[in-house]
Amino acid sequence: MKSRIGIIGKGNVGTILKGGLELAGYQVRAVGNEPKAVVETAKWAELIILAVPFKALDDAVKEMGESANGKPLVDVTNLYSPEMLAAVGSKSGAEVLQEKSQKSKVVKAFNTHFAKNMARGHIGNEQLTFFVAGDDKDAKAKTLELGKDLGFDPVDAGPLSNAKLLEALGNLNIQLGYALGLGADIGFRLVRAKTPP
Repeated sequence: MKSRIGIIGKGNVGTILKGGLELAGYQVRAVGNEPKAVVETAKWAELIILAVPFKALDDAVKEMGESANGKPLVDVTNLYSPEMLAAVGSKSGAEVLQEKSQKSKVVKAFNTHFAKNMARGHIGNEQLTFFVAGDDKDAKAKTLELGKDLGFDPVDAGPLSNAKLLEALGNLNIQLGYALGLGADIGFRLVRAKTPP
C-alpha cells in the first residue's frame, strides 16, 4: 500500500507533484494557504511535502503544529537570494526546517529540478537523477521510493547536512535555466560506470 501524501502548497510545484503522484497511484491531498486545511491534511498524510516558498516555511510549520510529528517532511525549497542565504548562515534551509519542526523527519528532495520535470522524472527519453538527503533512514527510503515511482533514478545523497550541496545544485540549475538562458528543459543525471558481467 502506497503512502498517503499531503502537499502543503498549491503553486506550480505542488500542482505538478499532485498530478504526477496521482498518476503513480498515490492518494494525494494538496492545500494552499488555508490553516484549517493544512492541519487536516498534515494529520491525514503519512508523508508531507512542503511545496511553499522558503519565506513561508515558518507559517507552514506553525499551521501543521504537532500534525507533522514523526512523519517524513520533504523540503523542496531553494535558497536563491542573498537574503535567504544570510538567514540560514552556514546551515542548509533543510537543516533550519528541521530545527523548526524538531519532531518531524526532514528530507531534502526535488529541489534540483524544475517543477515541469517533476511529474515524470524524465526530459524526453532522458531519466533524471533524484537526489535525497536526510538523517532518518525510513523517511529517506520512503522519499526515494516516491522518486522512483515518479520515474526518476533515485540516489541517496547522504545525511541532511548534505542538503546544502543539493541546494547549491538547485541554484546552479536555476542559473543555467534562467540567468544563462538554457530554459527549463534541462536537468541533472548521475552517470554510473557499468558493472562488469
